[in-house]
Amino acid sequence: MGTHTPKISVIIPTFNSFNVIGLCLESIAAQDYPSEQIEIIVADAGSNDGTKEIVEEYTNNIFPNPLKTGEAGKAVGYRNAKGEILAFIDSDNVLPARDWMSRMVEPFKDPAIVASEPLEYTYRSEDGLITRYCALLGMNDPLCLFLGNYDRYCYVTGKWTDVAVEEEDKGGYLKVGLSGPPLPTIGANGFLIRRSELEKCEISDYLFDIDILYELISGSSPLFVAKVKIGIIHLFSGDVYTFIRKQRRRVRDFTYFSSANMRKCPWSSVNRLGIIKFIVYCGLVLPLFWQSMRGWWRKPERAWLFHPLACWITLWVYSIGTLQGLFATKMHSRENWSQ
Repeated sequence: MGTHTPKISVIIPTFNSFNVIGLCLESIAAQDYPSEQIEIIVADAGSNDGTKEIVEEYTNNIFPNPLKTGEAGKAVGYRNAKGEILAFIDSDNVLPARDWMSRMVEPFKDPAIVASEPLEYTYRSEDGLITRYCALLGMNDPLCLFLGNYDRYCYVTGKWTDVAVEEEDKGGYLKVGLSGPPLPTIGANGFLIRRSELEKCEISDYLFDIDILYELISGSSPLFVAKVKIGIIHLFSGDVYTFIRKQRRRVRDFTYFSSANMRKCPWSSVNRLGIIKFIVYCGLVLPLFWQSMRGWWRKPERAWLFHPLACWITLWVYSIGTLQGLFATKMHSRENWSQ
């Protein structure tokens, strides 16, 4: 790529994101990357809380997302983007440094690298307890800790994933070779990919992040992505009720799209022993506190006290959602949704 400065299309799905979208857009506008080379595309699912008014201060590229989900919003953004690099940034993401975009684009100078993603979630002491917990855990769903398919640095394990990958330290980033499945859950919260690569995939009304990487992997040759040594802020949840609501949405959407055969990544290859371990740990209780202590040892923070509760909530919500999916599958309603 040489000295070429590629145009970046930042794709942001929104739906009643009034509380967070301003922080997201402000952090994008503050980047030291040439502003004329950044295009902001917003796919809005019918916000009625003032979200669109905030967005209009930064861009006129606002497109309707009638299917309302984040995955549908990504597909809308993709169809309307013109950039050479597509950056999928959620409305509750905040870029933590002015050079974030420049550092995320740097790996694309290597023609073998098709995508880049931050290595960690940025921890900030001023954020809410659940946001701090998710940042330190390195994931938004504690079940992934047991499955091992997480994709950000985790203070419990001291690693960014438990999936076996090729890895080469290139200084500012890790060059990672993927040959899965299984695959780390790469593809959300600050994911950049070459447009030319995404055009190789079959994208209809929904764009599922992990399915993209699975679709691009072919034969025995690894697919190379960069894990850039920088973070991204994810303002995940304000309270326990919101955490429960997001977990409920996650399991209902998963069962709906899986039953409709709309997912490509073979989730049947998931670590079943990890699921059993998760259930056992939740039943025994003490192992969850031991995990909290391991995290606290690396990063002392009272947010670790939420870990046992987060696991119990997830087990409860996922169990009910799975049982409901045996009889009837439907997408989680977005009515009255807000962030």
